[in-house]
Amino acid sequence: MNNYQADSQRYENGMKYARCGRSGVLLPQVSLGFWHNFGGCDSYERSKSIVRYAFDHGITHMDLANNYGPPYGSAETTFGHLMDEDLKPYRDELFIATKAGYDMWPGPYGNWGSRKYLIASLEQSLKRMHLEYVDLFYSHRYDPETPLEETLQALVDIVRQGKALYIGISRWPLEATKTAITYLRNHDTPLLIYQGRLNMLDRSPQEEGIMDLCCQEGVGFISFSPLAQGLLTDRYLNGIPEDSRMAKEHFLRHDMLTPELLEQLKAWNNEAQAEGRTLADYALRWILQQKGVTSVLVGASSTAQLEKNLKCII
Repeated sequence: MNNYQADSQRYENGMKYARCGRSGVLLPQVSLGFWHNFGGCDSYERSKSIVRYAFDHGITHMDLANNYGPPYGSAETTFGHLMDEDLKPYRDELFIATKAGYDMWPGPYGNWGSRKYLIASLEQSLKRMHLEYVDLFYSHRYDPETPLEETLQALVDIVRQGKALYIGISRWPLEATKTAITYLRNHDTPLLIYQGRLNMLDRSPQEEGIMDLCCQEGVGFISFSPLAQGLLTDRYLNGIPEDSRMAKEHFLRHDMLTPELLEQLKAWNNEAQAEGRTLADYALRWILQQKGVTSVLVGASSTAQLEKNLKCII
């Protein structure tokens, strides 16, 4: 039974929307990522509260992948439950993305970019998410072994089959991205968006020419890992907390927090405080101010954390 009624003021609660490249799609400046905190080992009630808060504050874009969890697939399963319990009446207000590209199941067909893997994975994702289609389907990573034409034609056919409305790619190198843009455009399925790691500590999409290319070709850009797994917060300004990812060496290693990096983080924190902001808010706003950025993907372990992140909207 659906007891959730979305906030009637959800589009007047401060969210702003940006056009995604040269398309008809508008995305919220802040989008919700399901990489962490929505798996089978996480509290379902907490996940539900975060998603409800997000939608009630105008976050219409939810970003998933086949192997988000843990375990693999469980973030999509969580989303499927949320769709049934809360979100089904609002399906047409949501822009839902999923991906395939990393290892998902054993054997030679559960990884990378083959036609078999991409199409089979999306079929599985739709079942877990209780959806007939996704709004956006990504190739999650470039496959150097599979012919690009096979990967790209699979993406075209997924759209033609009505299983996705738009196509994106994530972390593809520059030359392969150029090929993708041309191929997809020539097959009437223009590339909607590129997802890359962009933050104040990692500016590789700018340095490698990806963002200039996206701007030139009318492709949107969405940033993941905008806070560098927590480095760009006040979490590490006074050392390494015992319960932190770095203490557990979970995505962050001790040796990453060099004296030079700590000095830079403290300098940025001083700049943020001078503006009346937190370092995290400052770092998220920096991304949104970069040319070509459509949206920034944030994770959240609580509604309070998400509330803080929404202060970055410009």
